Amino acid sequence: MPQMNPENPIVKLCVRGMDSESNGDFETAARLFLAAWDQSTDDFERCLAAHYVARHQKRPEDALVWNQRSLDYARAFNNETVSGFFPSLYLNMGKVYEDLGKRDEARQFYAMTMEVLSSLPDNEYGRTVRSAVERALERLRS
Repeated sequence: MPQMNPENPIVKLCVRGMDSESNGDFETAARLFLAAWDQSTDDFERCLAAHYVARHQKRPEDALVWNQRSLDYARAFNNETVSGFFPSLYLNMGKVYEDLGKRDEARQFYAMTMEVLSSLPDNEYGRTVRSAVERALERLRS
């Protein structure tokens, strides 16, 4: 996960949402992520909040909208703070296209993920993203 200011109120809401997810309270997590979206004030905060809101969409079409928002705001912010976020954003776009049965678009985003993997640290987050894209590419080979 990219370095973020832990005092930022949107970051705090997202951290609380992730804690709720970890505890299996997905309803609270979804509410916290939507609150983060509603309270976001700049491209970074919108990128972050949309990323987490996307995870709680029931329909892949809705997840696509939120993932695309997150990616658009990350590109608009264009700052070192979000550079390490792109592997995850591209991975999520690939997955939602895969869920929609759009294999070519999924492959394109997974390839974009592979191109930016070097920006990830060698830690649990980095290993999780690397493993997920490898599994995704394997699924698309079959």
